[in-house]
Amino acid sequence: MSKVYNKIPLSFTNQISLLKSRNLVIDNESLALSYLQEISYYRLSAYFLPYQETKDTFEKDTTFDQIIETYSFDRELRLLVFDCIERIEVAIRTQLVYQMSLHYNDSHWQDNQNLFISPYYNKIGNLVNPFADFQTIISKAKTARTPETFIKHYKLNYTKPANPPSWMCFELLTIGELSRIYRGLKNNADKKRIADFFDVHPTVFTSWLHTLTYVRNICAHHNRLWNRDLAIEPEKLLKPKGNWISIPFENNKRVFYFLCVLKYMLLRANPNNKMSQKVENLFTKYPNVPIKFLGIPSDDEDNLLNWQNEPLWK
Repeated sequence: MSKVYNKIPLSFTNQISLLKSRNLVIDNESLALSYLQEISYYRLSAYFLPYQETKDTFEKDTTFDQIIETYSFDRELRLLVFDCIERIEVAIRTQLVYQMSLHYNDSHWQDNQNLFISPYYNKIGNLVNPFADFQTIISKAKTARTPETFIKHYKLNYTKPANPPSWMCFELLTIGELSRIYRGLKNNADKKRIADFFDVHPTVFTSWLHTLTYVRNICAHHNRLWNRDLAIEPEKLLKPKGNWISIPFENNKRVFYFLCVLKYMLLRANPNNKMSQKVENLFTKYPNVPIKFLGIPSDDEDNLLNWQNEPLWK
């Protein structure tokens, strides 16, 4: 049975009236108006639900300021996560190049098709061909109207091999492309050498790379991270090497588990990282934002468990 969408556009003033009719406390309407003009009602509406026990009715004494605080918390959370992913991405790139180049004693190993899986069609009928895809990226970079400086330098100074060395070519890849290259390596031993740097099994590392790409795109497109079920879940770490989290925190559908994945990987990529302090500072800055919606568990009396006491975060 089809349903017709019949909601009409509302002016900013009428949006404020609608929110007030739904029991939201708005002390400063002119300020609320400026936020709606800047952010949009629809984007803010993603932050309404946890403050509503009944649909379209805010809990008593919920304020517009709380909604904005939650929105601001989420924005700063995305910036923190994006920074962590950048550091991990650089380490992944480094390990891919280093482990493969040293093992095969070949600066141009990326041009050896035998190191990659054979092309195949996936479940939805798309061709998966990591080697060819990488070669296409390199080719486009070489023929670009304004090539990267290092590509231009290589072309001006060398005629053979046709492609630059792997440590140059890998600088052309996004984290999503890095993930696909890793999955596309043919030999499990190669995958293991790379994953060993992060103290995880290659299967777990493959999964984590996929989730890193997914969450990185959420952050890059300014989408909500707080109170989100992850559409691409990181595989659970069942055999950690070093400090990890206890069972109550192992809800890998929620964002806090992903923060634990970031922390675990950063401890290998950047042992002196300040992620624990940054997360604590963020939570302290926004004491009224319910962090339980990140996936931090509670006890039988609905008290949040202390994430800071977990071995990983100490």
